Amino acid sequence: MCAAAVCAGAAAWLITGQDQGLRRARLLLADGGAVAGPPWWSWERVLLAVRPRREWLCLPAALVVAVLGKSVVPLVVGAVAVPLVRRRLQARQRRSEKDHRAEGVVALCGAVAGELRAGLQPGQALLFGARETKALGEGEAAVLAAARFGGDVADALRAAARQPGAEGLAGLAACWRVAVDSGAGLAAGLDRLEAALRAERDQRKDLASQLAGAWSTVMLLALLPVAGLGMGWALGADPLAVLFHTSGGIACLVAGGLLEAAGLFWAGRIVRAGEEA
Repeated sequence: MCAAAVCAGAAAWLITGQDQGLRRARLLLADGGAVAGPPWWSWERVLLAVRPRREWLCLPAALVVAVLGKSVVPLVVGAVAVPLVRRRLQARQRRSEKDHRAEGVVALCGAVAGELRAGLQPGQALLFGARETKALGEGEAAVLAAARFGGDVADALRAAARQPGAEGLAGLAACWRVAVDSGAGLAAGLDRLEAALRAERDQRKDLASQLAGAWSTVMLLALLPVAGLGMGWALGADPLAVLFHTSGGIACLVAGGLLEAAGLFWAGRIVRAGEEA
């Protein structure tokens, strides 16, 4: 009952926390009823509340297993899994942001080269391309200020290239420096840089598609214990009662959990080694 109350309180906090932006918008407007929001209960509101904190779904799942198995062990495991799942989701989000920023850098090179051929000056072309692609991230303000007011654009681009996924901006900075110092054509250099970045992106995508089968195998291995429990229920046994309430079952649970964790870690390490290479 305590665990159920904690989960219910967490769900209420997640749902009510999404109303802060709506309340702030209503306070800023003269007419308090000018901002229309979704009803207090809707699936859209639930999804918006749960998605940023998906790691907390481990607790309801653990609560269900705890009720079925009449043991507090799943609750402990679910509580331990929350920070691990959070770290995994954050790493996935960082990879997604890195890939998105790399795509933006490629688009930025193409946009700037196109605007240069259309007759714009380099600073104006960079301003237009940066606003269209949003590839500069946190360094956008510094780069745009340098391009608009005659600052050192190459240094600003090199500083922005320190962001994950924005390494291609270092090549853009080099092209900019060469064009400023020697008068070389910036558009031609950006075309070659764009082609190189596209080739690198295609190589990463090809590698990801080749490793997708390996990751699928890892996930399949992770779900095999769940399939074994399902087969036990299908045969009329009570595997959770054996695992949580007998000494032999507890020993098998601990040993199996350790072996499962070691196997997943080792398999994931092999696949990640292929990605890094």
